[in-house]
Amino acid sequence: MRDNFIEYFENKVKKTIDDYKLVNKKDRTIVACSGGKDSTTTLYLLKKFGYNVEGLIIDLRIGEWSEKNLKNVKHFCEGLGVPLHVLDMRKEFGCSICYIRSGIQSKEKLNNCAICGVIKRWMLNKKARTLKGVRLATGHNLDDEAETVLMTFFKGKPEIMLGAGPHTTGIMDDKFVPRIKPLYFCSNKEVARYSKYRKFPVLYDPCPCSIGTYRRDIRMWLAELERHFPGIKDNIVNNFLALLPAIKKKYNPDRKLRYCSVCEEPSRNEICKRCEMIKILFS
Repeated sequence: MRDNFIEYFENKVKKTIDDYKLVNKKDRTIVACSGGKDSTTTLYLLKKFGYNVEGLIIDLRIGEWSEKNLKNVKHFCEGLGVPLHVLDMRKEFGCSICYIRSGIQSKEKLNNCAICGVIKRWMLNKKARTLKGVRLATGHNLDDEAETVLMTFFKGKPEIMLGAGPHTTGIMDDKFVPRIKPLYFCSNKEVARYSKYRKFPVLYDPCPCSIGTYRRDIRMWLAELERHFPGIKDNIVNNFLALLPAIKKKYNPDRKLRYCSVCEEPSRNEICKRCEMIKILFS
């Protein structure tokens, strides 16, 4: 049963890569590592399938949780023979993500993950570009994507999903490193099962700061729906992909990125979200 599942899971990821032409073996692919099961599985499989991969982790400086994740990722990359690049929050910003978050939240009502997500995406894109990465692979799985679809539609902002899917499309810019998601059609339970079968050195505990967030509420609600209606997550994602061309046609005619007037990184607006948050922090 173990071997059958491993073969099934790996073939599922291979099919996603092939069907959506996520990456080729000449590309330098940077894998965003966190120390969790999803990104570790992504890195392992891309390496196993023969792709040119390098790891990239952000040390958020969230106490023991970050220390364990960094140690695990370093050990794992050494074992795979994969180069690992480490971004240190304190070296990049002069403080931990917790200091940034608490400073912003003392002035604006923003949840933990919204702040952290903006900062991390900005850092990952910039570093991946510096490393001359052709693709930036993330460990987003089926559950993550189903949650994101629901969150976006509940907020009434479908245009936010223009870059969604197994890979980002419609964004052509020298400063933007396209994202790919090899685990896009793999459920959270499948990834957990695979990583345990492979005995990956990962923490299965969620980030200690992701408490009381909108995403976590959606996750719990969706998990309950899945128990009563098995397959609902697949239906959400597959129906979204069917609607995506129409969404792009309506909201994305010749969409072009702008450059932030402060940091000169890619942005949809005059000032990127990262710089808006930093402005709040020091205002």
